Amino acid sequence: MMPNQTTKAYELARERYAEWGVDTEKAIQTLTSVSISMQCWQGDDVGGFESPQGLTGGGILATGSYPGKPRTPDELRADADMAFRLIPGKHRFNLHAIYLDSGGKKVERDEIEPAHFQAWVDWAAERGIGLDFNPTFFSHPLAASGFTLTHTDDGIRRFWVRHGQACRRIGSYFGRQLGKVCVTNIWIPDGMKDLPVDRKGPRERLIQSLDEILSEQIDSAFHRDAVEGKLFGIGSEAYVAGSHEFYLGYAITRKTLLCLDSGHFHPTETIADKISAVLFYLEGLLLHVSRGIRWDSDHVVLFNDDVRAIAEELVRGQYLDRVFIGLDFFDASINRLAAWVIGMRSMLKALLWALLEPLSALKHAEAEGDYTARLALLEAEKTAPFAAVWEEYCARHDVPRDDQVINEVRRYEQEVFPKRQG
Repeated sequence: MMPNQTTKAYELARERYAEWGVDTEKAIQTLTSVSISMQCWQGDDVGGFESPQGLTGGGILATGSYPGKPRTPDELRADADMAFRLIPGKHRFNLHAIYLDSGGKKVERDEIEPAHFQAWVDWAAERGIGLDFNPTFFSHPLAASGFTLTHTDDGIRRFWVRHGQACRRIGSYFGRQLGKVCVTNIWIPDGMKDLPVDRKGPRERLIQSLDEILSEQIDSAFHRDAVEGKLFGIGSEAYVAGSHEFYLGYAITRKTLLCLDSGHFHPTETIADKISAVLFYLEGLLLHVSRGIRWDSDHVVLFNDDVRAIAEELVRGQYLDRVFIGLDFFDASINRLAAWVIGMRSMLKALLWALLEPLSALKHAEAEGDYTARLALLEAEKTAPFAAVWEEYCARHDVPRDDQVINEVRRYEQEVFPKRQG
């Protein structure tokens, strides 16, 4: 579609939405202010640059062997740059501790410093984007048992506490250097494959460890802490110390963010309903938007019912200024860059969809008890000219429309990936 055709389609869509009292210009303006955190670990299958071994153990599994995997931080940054050129808006990049850029020098996890991530800070500053951060409590000999912050060996537990403390200092450095608040999210794999006898002990140790990690006061203008629960994982099918209930209580009492991951609950659960429930008691949330199939498989985010439900809850509850949105999936069976772009654009589409809802009319029908009208209007939304507004949004940000993205990805793949073979 040529630019003038896009504009004509948008003007017709704008008039159509106006009949419902929806201002498409306001929706576009609001969406432009939303920044989504794109996860580094999709770019290289959660390998990082700490050692050539890449991902090992810890309840995480990346499947597939698509060619062109980046081998260095520079190659990963180049791929991220290309992805950002195909995603409308200004966004963020989410790093794990194992993605340090130390020039090949071995650095233990409890000794990492801001200097080991300076190249990432320089890269982000040049592009005007923020960075988020995550301690890496897996892929390490001291995590081989499946226990880190809950370990019964105090020496091992304290190693991981020092790692968490070091990561918070790095996150604070990101925020101060870039002038954009950094969210540092804590997730650990600790749990049991089969039924435990002592469920209380690991959780007591986890509280102690987390309190030690968070003991250093950091200005919330530059840094926010988040804790992330999980229902189960590989090797922790029967028991996870850091469950949703555990971290909900911890986040409320310690005034941290709570991370809700859409793949960390029962397959029939959606996190959309949890958002308004927990935000009565929390200052804010971190969302890890994923797509679990049968279990926490972290498939690429799509523009589907679950993602739209999350976006609708954020908009309907006016929570966009209290919620940090990040993606969390890693698929090595398809082009990794395309996975980034499809996932990010899908999340943005869901948010635009929610911003274009005839919310006043829907709320009025519900308040009047007219559930027939509510249902009819929700169905009528589905045939509204949403695509024209989305394509206008993309055009204003000088990125291709959906069906053109694959052409740009293939061009990059043909030019860059062959140089990474061998």
